Amino acid sequence: MAGPSVELLQRIPLFAGLEPKELQRLGESFKERTFQAGDTVASEGESGAGFFVIESGEASVAVGSEEVRRLGPGDYFGDIALIDMGARTASIKAETNLDCYGLTFWDFRPLVESDARIAWPLLQAMAKRLREAEAQS
Repeated sequence: MAGPSVELLQRIPLFAGLEPKELQRLGESFKERTFQAGDTVASEGESGAGFFVIESGEASVAVGSEEVRRLGPGDYFGDIALIDMGARTASIKAETNLDCYGLTFWDFRPLVESDARIAWPLLQAMAKRLREAEAQS
């Protein structure tokens, strides 16, 4: 795995407003991560500092003890933790061997702080997400 493609990153709502040049730069900050079947990738309630995009494999998402969905290639998780390092809202478990691209808060923050062409679309995406969440409550 060389890193997530621009096309893959464009499908992630948080990054959809970025130009290909910025997506390429962002993609270079990701690191390859592999989890074995049965591994816990993220635990509900624990602080999180990483964002993951699945390249191959399958993972389950559980809130409490209930599985709420399955994730596969192209799916992602940890986008809010990427920004605030807050508590995880769900647990993620590798159901098969899982190849991911991971991006930590510590790698992401300097990139955003150094380039307004990345920061502004991210702010817009977060504002949109907040409006959608408020409309559902």
